Amino acid sequence: MNYEIMYHPSYSLAIVKLEAGEFLSAGAGTMVSMSDNIVMETKGQKGVLGMLKRSVLGEEYFFINTFRAEGGSGEITFAPPFPGDILCYELYNETIYVQSGSYIGSSPDIAIDTRWNGSKSFFSRESQFLLKISGNGPLFIASYGAMYEKNLAKGEKYLIDTGHLVAFTNGVAYAIKRVGGLKPAILGGGEGVVCEFTGPGRIFIQTRSEDAFLAWLLSKLPKK
Repeated sequence: MNYEIMYHPSYSLAIVKLEAGEFLSAGAGTMVSMSDNIVMETKGQKGVLGMLKRSVLGEEYFFINTFRAEGGSGEITFAPPFPGDILCYELYNETIYVQSGSYIGSSPDIAIDTRWNGSKSFFSRESQFLLKISGNGPLFIASYGAMYEKNLAKGEKYLIDTGHLVAFTNGVAYAIKRVGGLKPAILGGGEGVVCEFTGPGRIFIQTRSEDAFLAWLLSKLPKK
């Protein structure tokens, strides 16, 4: 498997080359184009390698598409639904936590789990939760806007508005806090949610927030 990321940081496109028999897992709705010899299969609930589980958020499911090259090499391209960047993070027998909306695709040797404690507390939106991603191989994640990587030393603390969180590596401790007047949630009565991270580890942050954009947009709509 070879890949190239083009047009970043604003309108990134991941171009993945698969050899015959190779396959790649990807989130539903992220495929842009593909060769005619690429075969796609969609799975829900059990997901990748039997490790995908029903979402911790009630009736929500996380769907995975599997793309496989048959009869020769093929090409497939991916992009997020929002303008922003794509990062390929190489896992080496490790775990990283990624917000579900930022997951693009991954190697078949990577397992995805939605049923770990603490996932539900990060986001107010029911469609968002954290994915626990473990294993070896390339992982493609996306950001709304550009992506900023912050390396934390042992014991170093750092606050992030949860609307800007993309991912963080295993070993980083966190605590959820509510802060009045920070960035008003759309229906939150002016109370924002931040996460305090404590190193060591790496955090990936997006420079734009979907919730902040929607709040700004709603404020511009005509009032009755």
